[in-house]
Amino acid sequence: MMKALALKKPGTIDGLEIVEIQQPSILADEVRIKVKAVGLNPSDFQTIEYTKDLDSEQVMILGLDISGIVEEVGSDVTDFKKGDRVFYLRELSNKNGGFAEFSVAKSNHLVNIPDNVSFEVAAASPGAGFTAFKAIEQKLRPLPGKTILIHGGAGGVGGYAIQLAKRRGAKVITTCLGRDKDYVLDLGADLVIDFQKENVYEIIESYTKGLGVNYILSTIGTEGATKDLTILAFDGEIAVTSGFPDFSKIKFYEKQLTIHEIALGLALSNEDLKIQKSIQSIGEKFVELLANNEIIPPSIDLVELEDIPRKLKEIKKGQITGKVVARIQ
Repeated sequence: MMKALALKKPGTIDGLEIVEIQQPSILADEVRIKVKAVGLNPSDFQTIEYTKDLDSEQVMILGLDISGIVEEVGSDVTDFKKGDRVFYLRELSNKNGGFAEFSVAKSNHLVNIPDNVSFEVAAASPGAGFTAFKAIEQKLRPLPGKTILIHGGAGGVGGYAIQLAKRRGAKVITTCLGRDKDYVLDLGADLVIDFQKENVYEIIESYTKGLGVNYILSTIGTEGATKDLTILAFDGEIAVTSGFPDFSKIKFYEKQLTIHEIALGLALSNEDLKIQKSIQSIGEKFVELLANNEIIPPSIDLVELEDIPRKLKEIKKGQITGKVVARIQ
């Protein structure tokens, strides 16, 4: 048996309950992990709210960012063994998530954790870090001296993206709450805008002398992504993680813009081996940067399994700086 925080009533964060259930079994190509820590993400509460019905026999355990110790390997697994320290990004179709004492994953999703990286730091990395890496290193690839707008610099994705963009020599503009300005400046941002008290688009227009930014990482939904296009430079590129721009508002060919979509959890659910290996490779490169102190983890708010519902509500309200990580065992 194991303890888990399961979704018992769909549609509301209050539908999460601590339960005692059977440990999940594994298939030949899978691994059972003793969960040490799990990172919280907006997609956790979004999945809860989008879920309308649950089968009476179904147990849905959320949690995408998982770190722990390999407990058991399937008969076809040769690249991991019992006792290995690992972390991974859970695909959305896998109902055995990290809000539990044990989780299950396909072996080609797992990445080894170096000895000098803690379980808590590893658990703060997959959803936010892999997304930031995909956006900055594989999609936008900002050139030295060019400007990039990164929304939500005090969040997990934004905090990692700022550092990755600065490594490439870009000039980083970011938005955040006023209370977090010093935090994101310490991460390397060149210009920080309080989106609650300042006019983001007027400031960027002035900063870029009317030319606009060369790149944008948009994490704020369709309305924000649509407005972002007004300050995107000619030949500019925008990567979106939460809602495409409203294409009816776009004058096609006017800016020769390029749009990139990023949704790694959904991509993993396609069961495409090439995609799985690609995301595993991102994890390997990303954790190497952490191990070598080439990037630092975000500020981590460390909580217990029982605290997850309360923290998900805070994330929904935009009250979190950095990442929330829950200790499991």
